[in-house]
Amino acid sequence: MDQPQHEPALPGDPRTSILADVSREMVRLYKEQFGRGPTKARTDWAGPDVLMTVLEDTLTLAERNLVRMGEHQKVRDMRTFFQYATLVEFCEPVERLTGRHVRSFLSAIDTEVNGLAMETFVLYPEGHPGPSRIAAADV
Repeated sequence: MDQPQHEPALPGDPRTSILADVSREMVRLYKEQFGRGPTKARTDWAGPDVLMTVLEDTLTLAERNLVRMGEHQKVRDMRTFFQYATLVEFCEPVERLTGRHVRSFLSAIDTEVNGLAMETFVLYPEGHPGPSRIAAADV
């Protein structure tokens, strides 16, 4: 059976506003959590139930210094630790803006290209009452 194709959000589509709002929230969170926001952020649907935000140039001065010293794994470990320590702060705006529960939150950073990062939110399908990922967070 063929899977239905998800249509991308177009200007004027309410989903476009949600995408821009999620991007703004992720930039705000990066500024709050890391003391520096990314220079670019873009959120897109990756199918009907997945939101992905790509953030560019996210490394702080201290992280860039660690990278220059070859400490890529330390930077990735620190970043991942902080992302999951603030899971609630990352998932809450996505749930508020989409009106859907986050099923899973995945965070990644590539230190080789000045901190290109990706925040991925897997949502329950529309109308599915699945539990929020926030409820499973150790807070």
